[in-house]
Order: sequence, then structure tokens, then C-alpha cells
Amino acid sequence: MEKKNLSDKFKRKDWYQLDLSAIVYPTLQRRDFSSVYRLSVVLKEEIQPEVLQKALDRTLPRFPTYKVAMRKGLFWRYLEPNNRPGPFVQRDVKNPCQPMYFKANNRYLIRVYYFRNRIALEAHHSLGDGTGGMYLLLTMTAVYLRLLGHTEIENSGFVMDIEEEPAEGELEDAYKRYANAKVRPPRLQEKAYRVRGTAEPFYTLNIIDGIMSVKEVMQVAKGYGATVTEYLNAVLLYALLEKQKDERERKLRPVKIAMPVNLRRFFPSITLRNFITMIYPGVDPRLGEYTFGEIVTQVHNYMRYYINEKQLRGDITTNAATQSNPVIRVVPLFIKDFVVKTFYSRVQDRNSSAGLTNMGALQVPESMKKYIDRADIYMGQPFSRRTNCAIISFEDTMTVNFASSIVEADVERYFFRKLVRDGIHVKIESNRGEEE
Repeated sequence: MEKKNLSDKFKRKDWYQLDLSAIVYPTLQRRDFSSVYRLSVVLKEEIQPEVLQKALDRTLPRFPTYKVAMRKGLFWRYLEPNNRPGPFVQRDVKNPCQPMYFKANNRYLIRVYYFRNRIALEAHHSLGDGTGGMYLLLTMTAVYLRLLGHTEIENSGFVMDIEEEPAEGELEDAYKRYANAKVRPPRLQEKAYRVRGTAEPFYTLNIIDGIMSVKEVMQVAKGYGATVTEYLNAVLLYALLEKQKDERERKLRPVKIAMPVNLRRFFPSITLRNFITMIYPGVDPRLGEYTFGEIVTQVHNYMRYYINEKQLRGDITTNAATQSNPVIRVVPLFIKDFVVKTFYSRVQDRNSSAGLTNMGALQVPESMKKYIDRADIYMGQPFSRRTNCAIISFEDTMTVNFASSIVEADVERYFFRKLVRDGIHVKIESNRGEEE
């Protein structure tokens, strides 16, 4: 089948309504901030950009909700199919996750980069979460490898069949299907500790990567009676507590982490769009000094209480209530933007001290593993002055990727020192021009 016909076949509709999460991301757009995340895979051979462009051209039509442009209506924004030339692969940049303006790049909301052995995908969060983005990146990578002659790579895990028509479920706003709890739990949050730091110049994103053994991290986490995610959350909370101590402020504040939960684990869905919700594990130092073991216990109990189908369904229902309100639906978009931006900057963004997400293990076909060295994930530019932490693993290699827009790296230093003290060997890489 020719690519032209394939693209026509996959043209499902004239436009897509933004999903429940996606509505917020364009609203927060400003000159120096976009809700852009980054996924990358490091192969064992140097990338051939001409072949990568062919792979992108063949793959993108299979993902119609990523081959779109952002449009603005009177009451809501929406996504429409984008048949302009592009997007075009580019040589990678030192400072990733730069703002993504809706009218630039022929209106595409994704970028594909290459550098040496690395293929990177950057996507605006209005298109989908990291799971959807990883399907696109790994499918494109598989097509790239097949074009190089590695035709034995099959379709499984994050690799989809580009000759197959997208299923309806891949395109759905899954929040709507599960926002049906009979109660809407309230949003009762207290302002959290905020890291003090020196703002970097515009377009500067500081990256610090820690590369370690999955087996070592699992062994240490097991020693604390915790999962890997619980343990790494506790390490980040510990680092933030240490940073707050350094500042010697009279007024202590709770230290909390904003952590996205992949709802596909609890509610059957194959959507490639956003399907996450946020939880906020934390500790309150005003109650007294916490040992690290106590921090782990606090996180462990919090996760057990909040990460289950019942609590998460209630959270989805609360989030969906505003969108479905008949009065709000007819309020002009510019008023919605003002209200959402004000609420997020004054309330929502102050609910956490840092962000952390764990993508888990990279799921690729067995025949593809021998061509991959490792993977990376970055939450992107923080909305305010703080650091974000993202974790992903492939085979026995785990990468912990920090991204921040401040000069100081105290939180990252405390984090990795704690891992080393716990017996985990860590290799540090950075785009700051020096290693820790």
C-alpha cells in the first residue's frame, strides 16, 4: 500500500477535542514555557538522518492524534489533522524541551532529533502523555531499524503495526469513560516547600542524568520494604528536606512530590492520548525530624492508600466535573484561560516541591533489544523554579533524569549521594559541561 493511500485511510475525523488533561496545557503556554516532554532511545550504531526521516514519514500517519495542529475556537481549543510538510528531523540541541509555539514548525506539535546514536522525540503534552509518546518513538525506531535491513523486528510492546488502522480506543478521551464515581473528593492541599534558586537564562534547561543498575536499585528498595518507585520517591523527599534545612528558614513547609499515575494500569484503555492523574506523596517536617526509614514508610503507606481503582476513579470524576459544567462550557475561551492560569500558578503549582515520574521498563520486541543501549525521559521545563525527575529502565540499565531551570543542583546532589551511600553505583552525565 502506498503511503498516500495509507495516510488517507487513517484520516479518522476532521478534528479532535482536547482530552481532560490536554485542556490545561495550552492555557499555561507563555513565551518561556511550554508543556513539552522528551523521550529518547540510544542505539548501538550512529543514526543516519536520511533514513530516520523516512521512518518518521512512514510512521506518523499511524498516529493521527500526533499528526495534528492546535486550533482555537470561541469556547475551546481543538486539534485538527495537519497535512503540511514535515515534521523534519533535526540535529539535537544542548537545551532540550524548548517552548513549542503553536504556529511554528508548520504547526506540528512534535520534534524529532538525532545525535550520534540517539533518537529523541519531543511532544507537546496536549497530544498525549509519555505512554502515547513512547509508542510513537519506539514504533518509529523499529521502522528505522527495518529500513536499515533489520527486518526481523516484529510488532509488540511499544512497537505498533504501521500498516494497521488505528483502533477507536487509541483515539478516545478515556477520562470520560471512567469519570463516573458517585462522589467528587475535594482538593484540599496546603502550600508546599519551594526550592530557592537562581533562574537560568531563557531557553536554558539543566540536565543531570544518573545511570545505574536496575538490580542494585531493586535490592536496596527491597531492603527498605518498598517498591522501586516508593524508594526513589523517598530519596527525592529526603533530598528536598535536606535542601530546606540548608536554607534555615524559620517557617518550615511540607515537602511534597507531584507524581503522575498511569491510569491504564487500573482502567482498561488503549488510548494514546493523556490518561494520567496526579498524586502527592510527602512528609511534613513541622511534625518532627524524619529518619529515611520513616520517609519510606510514609511514602509506602500513602501509595497503598491512594493508588487503587476506587480512589483514582474519584479523582477522575472530580477533575472532569469542571469540564462538564454547563455554565463553564459556554464561557469564552479567554476567560477560561485567565481563570485556569491564575488557579494553576497560585494554587496547583504550589502543591508540590518537585515532580517525579517513573515510566518503568521499556517494552520492546525481543528481536529489537540487541540494537538498543538505553532510554531516557525528561518531564521538561518546570513551570516554576524547581527540578523535575523522570525515571526509565531498559534491561538492567536505569536512568534517572533531572531537568531544572535553576543554577543550583543541590537537590540532585543530595539525591545521588543518598543512592551511593545505600550502595548503588551511579554514573553521572550532564549538559552543564562538567560531571558531578
